[in-house]
Amino acid sequence: MEAIKALLTRRSIRKYTSAPISDETVETLLRAAMAAPSAVNTQDWEFIVLRDRTTLDAVAEKLGGSGNMLHEAAAAVVICGNLDLAYEKVPGYWVEDCSAATENLLIAAHALGLGAVWLGTYPQPNKTDGIRKLFSLPEQIVPFCVISLGYPAEEKAPADRYCAAKVHFEKW
Repeated sequence: MEAIKALLTRRSIRKYTSAPISDETVETLLRAAMAAPSAVNTQDWEFIVLRDRTTLDAVAEKLGGSGNMLHEAAAAVVICGNLDLAYEKVPGYWVEDCSAATENLLIAAHALGLGAVWLGTYPQPNKTDGIRKLFSLPEQIVPFCVISLGYPAEEKAPADRYCAAKVHFEKW
C-alpha cells in the first residue's frame, strides 16, 4: 500500500476475525514502530507483545470499557516509555517518542491488512497503574498505550478530516 493511501485510509478497527497474526507480521509491526523518530535518537520505548487470551482479557479489564475489543483481538502491543532512556534535557519527550512509534505501528498494521486501535493509558493513573501492576513493570517503565490488533471484521470508509480553517500561513 502506498504511504499516502495508508495514512488517508487508516481507521480505528474494533471488530476482528479469529485469524491469528503471524510472528513475522508482528516483527514487521515492531520494526515499523522502532523506525520512528525520537528525541536525540534516544529510542526510549519498550514493547510488550500479547497473544495469550487470558492476558488480553486481563488488559481489557484494566482499561475498562475502552478495552472491550481486546476480548476479540488476536494480539496487542503495550507501548511503554523507558524513563531511564529519555532525553535528559527534556525527559518529557518520551511521550512524543512513544506517540511516533505508536502511529508508525498503526499505519503499518493498516498497510498489512490488519485492523488496529490505539487505546490510551497514559496519563490516566487508573489505567497506567493497572497495566503497571498486571505486568510487574519496573518504576522507570511507563505504560503509554495499548494497540489492539486483529484481522478486520468490519469496514470503515476513509474519513476526510482535512479542515482548511485550521491551516495558517506565515501568521495566525
